[in-house]
Formats: sequence, structure tokens, C-alpha cells
Amino acid sequence: MSTPHTRVPLVVPGTRPELQAVEAGILKERGRISLLYQALLNSPAIAQGWEAMLTAVRNRTQVPAELRELIILRVAVLNRAQFEYDAHAPIALKAGVSQDKIEAIRESELSNAFSAEERLLLQMTDHMTRDIEVPDDLMRQVTDRYAPGVVVELVATVAAYNMVSRFLVALHIAH
Repeated sequence: MSTPHTRVPLVVPGTRPELQAVEAGILKERGRISLLYQALLNSPAIAQGWEAMLTAVRNRTQVPAELRELIILRVAVLNRAQFEYDAHAPIALKAGVSQDKIEAIRESELSNAFSAEERLLLQMTDHMTRDIEVPDDLMRQVTDRYAPGVVVELVATVAAYNMVSRFLVALHIAH
């Protein structure tokens, strides 16, 4: 089964016995098997690895939820991944991100709605997503502010959600 625009079939949960363990792991962490995971289930190894990586990024880092969600929303906007934005806007609200910031994240230039810390991380996100490289002076500000483990987690968050958005966009996964 696929939606009219999805470029790969969507695997209906519970229809392939060989996927039972992978689906159970996704359900345990996510509570449901979204369209993204229905596409990923075409490759059980990728679905399982994806789930492990994204669960670590979302649920097992020291990055505060509101900063993580701002990063994810910014990546979604920059990569035109509406599915990702729509999925994370309510999560951002629950994490304490204001509606004003959720709307401001859509602007091409970062506004004063964001704190200095948020702007720093969103600038890093912009560079990683748009330019690949992060200027030395900007990265020095990040490494001066955060412990090495948190720096790795922040960079991994940007990188992981670039992967997510590019997967969604390439395969036309949308609501």
C-alpha cells in the first residue's frame, strides 16, 4: 500500500510476520508506526538502525527538549520537509517552545524572538544544513559553551534530522 505520491510502498503494520520484532521495537519507543516508519519497514535493517539512532537523539541525550525541537523544526523548514515540521510542532509546544518561536522558525532570517543560546544553535543548524561546513568562530562559540558530549549530541541532532527530512522529501512521504 502507498499513498498517491509516496515513491515506495508503505508496509502496513502487522502484515509481514518477519517484521514483528522490528515493529514491536518501534511501537515500544514511538507508540505507533507512522508513515515514515511504514516506508522504512521496506528495509528491516534500516528501520531498526534508524529507530535506534533517532531514539538516542530524541530521548537519550543531554540536549534540552525545547532546544532539540527548535533544531528539528529549523531543519524541517530549511529542507522543505513539511511532514517533519507538522510532526514536531506539537512536540515543540509540549516541550515549552512558544507558538511565536514555532512561527518565527519559518523565517529565513533568525529573529529576536530567540534567545542568544537558541540563535547560536540555530545558526549552527543553518550552516550545517545549508552549507555543510560550520565556520570556525561559530563552532568555537558552541564548543566554549557546551561540554564535548553535548556538542556531539547537538551536531548529531542536526545531522540526524537532516537525514530524516531528506528521506521524507526524496520519497514524497506526506500526510
